[in-house]
Amino acid sequence: MHFLQEKILDNSIQSLLIVAGVIMVVILFKRLLSDYLASLSYMFINRTWKMLDRKLFSVLFLKPLSWFITVCIGILSISELTYPSTWQFKIYKISFDIILEKLAIIIIIYSFFRLLFSVIDFVTLILSQKAKLTKDKSDDQLVVFFRDFFKVILGIVAVLLILKAAFNQNIGNLLTGLSIVGAALALSARESLENLIASFIIFFDKPFYVGDTLKVNTVTGTVERIGLRSTRIRTADKTLVTVPNKQMVDSVVDNWSMRTERRGEIKLELSEKTKVADAQNFLQKTKAIIGMRETQILEFSVFLSDYNRNGTTITVEYFTPPITMTAFNSLKEEINISLMQLIEKEKIELASAGSNINIFSPDIEASKSRPII
Repeated sequence: MHFLQEKILDNSIQSLLIVAGVIMVVILFKRLLSDYLASLSYMFINRTWKMLDRKLFSVLFLKPLSWFITVCIGILSISELTYPSTWQFKIYKISFDIILEKLAIIIIIYSFFRLLFSVIDFVTLILSQKAKLTKDKSDDQLVVFFRDFFKVILGIVAVLLILKAAFNQNIGNLLTGLSIVGAALALSARESLENLIASFIIFFDKPFYVGDTLKVNTVTGTVERIGLRSTRIRTADKTLVTVPNKQMVDSVVDNWSMRTERRGEIKLELSEKTKVADAQNFLQKTKAIIGMRETQILEFSVFLSDYNRNGTTITVEYFTPPITMTAFNSLKEEINISLMQLIEKEKIELASAGSNINIFSPDIEASKSRPII
C-alpha cells in the first residue's frame, strides 16, 4: 500500500482518492437522497397542504437543497487537502489560494441564497393555492407582490454578505457610502421611487385586481400583472401595454369588472308625421318587449324623451346584471331585432337622416323691410 502514500500536488494519493470518493458518492447518491427526502418531506407537508403537487415540490425545494448540500460537502472535502506549493503565484497581486478561498465563499453564499429564493417560491406556491380558494382577489396579488419584494431584499442582503465575507468590506462604512449615493440616485430616479410607492398604494387601497378589466386614459384591457414598478394590461388587440404605477394612481381608472349592472340604451327617432296615437301604441308595445325579459333585465324605462319639428325621439334604457360582454351583446341584439320587427309590423316611419340647410342674409332681410319712397 506504499503506492497510496505517494504524493501528487503535495497530497497523498490516499487523500485525493478519499476526497474524490466522497464527492462521487454525494453526486451519485444525490438523486437517491433527494427522492428519499422528497417522499419523507412530502408525506409530512401533505398532511397540512393536501393541494400541493409533488413534482412542483421537488423542483422548487428539493433540487436547490440537494445542490446546496452537494456544494457544501464538496468544498469542505476539498478544503481538507493541502494547498500545492506549485500553485503559489499571484493574479493582480492577489495569491491564487486566496482567490480560490474567496471563490468558494461566493459559491456557498450563492447556493444558500438560491435555496432561500426557492423556499420563497415554494411558500408562494402554497399561499397562492390557498388564496385561490377565497373569493377575495387581493390575496392573489399580495402573494405575488410580497414574493417579488422579499426577493429584492434577499438579493441586496446576498450582495452585502458577499462583499463582507469574500472581499472583507466594512458593511457599516459601505452602507454609509451607499446612503449618500442612494440620496443622489433617489433624486435622479425620482420617477422609479414614485412608481414603487404607487405600487404600495395600489396593493393596500385595492382599486383593481389582477384579472380586472380597466380603462385608463386611452388604454382598455385586462390586468395581467401588478409589479413593483408598473402594471401590465392585455388589450383587446392582444397587445401588452405597460403602464407606470404612478400613472395608475394619478389617473382616473374605470374598473369595468366592479360594475354592479350593465346599461343599455336605444334611441328611436320617429318621423314628424307619426300620430300621437301611433306613438303611444308604439311606446306600450316597446315596454312589453322589454318587460318579457324580466329574468335578464333588472329594470328598464321607455319614454318619449324629445319632440321637435324633426320628429319624435323615444328612448329605451335598461339595466342587466354584470354579465359577460358576449351575453350582453347577445341580449342587445335580440332587443334590437324585436324592435325592428315591431317597426315593420306597425308601419312606423322613422325620421329622415337628411337635413335642410337654410342660409339667411341679414342685408337681404333688411332690404325687404325697407320702405321705397
